[in-house]
Amino acid sequence: MTRQAVLLLAHGAPERLEDIAEYLQYVRGGRPTPPEIVEEVRQRYAAIGGSSPMLARTRDQARALQELLGVPVYFGMRNWRPFIKETMARIQADGVQHLVAICLAPQYSKASVGFYFRRTQEAKQELGVQAEIVWAKSFHDAPLLIEAFYERLAPLLPAERVLFTAHSLPERVLERADPYDAEARATAAAVAARAGLSAWDFAYQSQGFTDEKWLGPSVESRLDQYAAEAVRDLVLAPIGFVSDHVEILYDVDILFRTYARDRGIRLRRPESLNDSPAFIAALAAVAKQKLCAE
Repeated sequence: MTRQAVLLLAHGAPERLEDIAEYLQYVRGGRPTPPEIVEEVRQRYAAIGGSSPMLARTRDQARALQELLGVPVYFGMRNWRPFIKETMARIQADGVQHLVAICLAPQYSKASVGFYFRRTQEAKQELGVQAEIVWAKSFHDAPLLIEAFYERLAPLLPAERVLFTAHSLPERVLERADPYDAEARATAAAVAARAGLSAWDFAYQSQGFTDEKWLGPSVESRLDQYAAEAVRDLVLAPIGFVSDHVEILYDVDILFRTYARDRGIRLRRPESLNDSPAFIAALAAVAKQKLCAE
C-alpha cells in the first residue's frame, strides 16, 4: 500500500511583534528591510492584536482536511515556521511515498504559487526526500470553492455594490503570459454569477512596498469612484485569500473600512473561509484528483 499524504503550503506570518524584522527578511529573500518598512509593518500587526492568526487557521484547515480525507495532511510555510523544509523533513521521516501539494491560494501565478512549489522541490532535493510530489496547480474555478465563497457572501446580500479583491502582484508578471490576472477575475465572475449579482466590480489590494507598478485597479481607486457615484453600501469580498491574516484584518477591516467611511461609504466584508466545511470539501476534491486509488 502506498503511503500517501497531502501538503498544504501557505505564506506564513509572525505571531509576535518581536519577530517582524526577521519575518521580513524571509519575505524579502534576505535583502535588508528599510527601518521605516519594519516599523510600518509592526504598526499594522499591532493594530490587529500583535500577531497573525494565519498559523492557527492553517493548522485548523489541515486538521479538518485530514479528518475528511483519512490521509495525513501536513502544512509548511514559505516565510515563517514551520518552514517548508522543516515539514518536508517530517514527511521524509514518516515514510510518505506519494505527496499531493496544494498551495492555499486558489489562483496560480509563477511569481507566487510557482515559488512555493520551487521551495518544496528544493527541500525535496536537499533532504533526499523520496516521495513523488504531485502538484495541484490551480483551483480557481473549482465548483466547491465558488460555493464556499458564495456561502460566506450570501448573508451580506443584497448590497448596492460588491467589490471582489485579490492580492496584487507586480505588473511584470503579465509579460510572461502569467494566468494570475485572468484566474483572479474568473473566480470573481463565477462567485458573482452564483450570487446572481448585477452590480459588482474587481480590484487588487495589498500592493507591495516597492516603486514598480503593481496590478490594478486599486481598492482605493474603486472607493473614490463609488463615492463619486454616491454608492453608500459596499460589500468587499476577497476571493484571493482563504484565511484571516493581516491583508484581511488590517488592509480590509481597518485601512479600507476607514477610507470608505471617510467617503460616506459603509464597507462590509464576508467572513473568511478559514476551515468552513464548504472550503474543506473544496480542498478535499482538489486532493482526491491527485491521490492514488487504494
